[in-house]
Amino acid sequence: MFSRSVNIGLRLPTKKLGNCKFSTSGTIQSSYSSDKETHFGFETVSETQKAEKVKKVFETVASKYDLMNDMMSGGVHRVWKDIFINRLRPGRKTKLIDVAGGTGDIAFRFLQHKETLPNCSSPIRFTSPLDSIPSKRPENEVEAQYQALGNSSPEEENNRSVVVCDINDKMLEVGRTRSLSILTPDQLRRIDWKQGDAENLSDIPDNSFDAYTIAFGIRNCVHVDQVVREAYRILRPGGRFLCLEFSHVSNPALQWIYDQYSFQVIPVMGQVMVGDWDSYIYLVQSIRKFPKQEDFKYMIQQAGFRFVTYENLTFGVAAIHSGVKLYIGIQWSLTNWPIGFNLSRFTG
Repeated sequence: MFSRSVNIGLRLPTKKLGNCKFSTSGTIQSSYSSDKETHFGFETVSETQKAEKVKKVFETVASKYDLMNDMMSGGVHRVWKDIFINRLRPGRKTKLIDVAGGTGDIAFRFLQHKETLPNCSSPIRFTSPLDSIPSKRPENEVEAQYQALGNSSPEEENNRSVVVCDINDKMLEVGRTRSLSILTPDQLRRIDWKQGDAENLSDIPDNSFDAYTIAFGIRNCVHVDQVVREAYRILRPGGRFLCLEFSHVSNPALQWIYDQYSFQVIPVMGQVMVGDWDSYIYLVQSIRKFPKQEDFKYMIQQAGFRFVTYENLTFGVAAIHSGVKLYIGIQWSLTNWPIGFNLSRFTG
């Protein structure tokens, strides 16, 4: 089921942070409290504990990430991701940041989609804050190949069109390794990898990207609302926020079937196939703790996004949420339209 709405309001632009550069590794600054409580699945923990526990979960499942998603979705996640990129509809010059995207699934689809667009062989030119891969002695073959790719001209560096950002270096390592067998040499030059916390991307300047995607990652963050606010900050006016996440089934009969599969089958499969019960029971529980579609839609609106919609996939097992960061002039114009004017008639 597809729902559309428009929330009208005024949001002032955020302050520019100046010229900043990305890094491919480094220490993540923690903004989590050991005193404030949150949830880790159905367990109540401190914010610091949740961040540590989530990190451990994804370090455990990193090498089996595709298998994990196959178990969580019955294999349908691949179709959902294809739909996700089709809904994004990236252009030839779209500059994307894919957050919590360590293994590269969305970024790879993004680059492959761009290959199908007219004149995609011509260079994509834009100003990018990305560094090339640091020049240091390679620790393994993957690092060596990326250093070789990193020895590119300034023009080639500016042609990069997607940044994969993840807080977990193990997930990034898996993604970089996979990219060497999935992407072409030209596509490899258009992708960069960054370790960073979705809640605190302070080294990324305001208004840096045309599109922001996050797939099956936001529910694992401590402060979901802060993630959405950071997305708003780093998107350019006119930029698009798109989130793919497990969600909530509204049909009671289907919900019962889904619950039986989630709690009775998935953890058992996790134990049998990868020897890990705890990680998979957390992942199932985390879905139930994530806001329902309408609640998350409201959270996105509160961050400043407009034209906020969501689309249920497979009866609501997953959902795609979308929002647009408007130009400040358009924001102002909308706030001065007559009270009670229903803009939704013009937006579908």
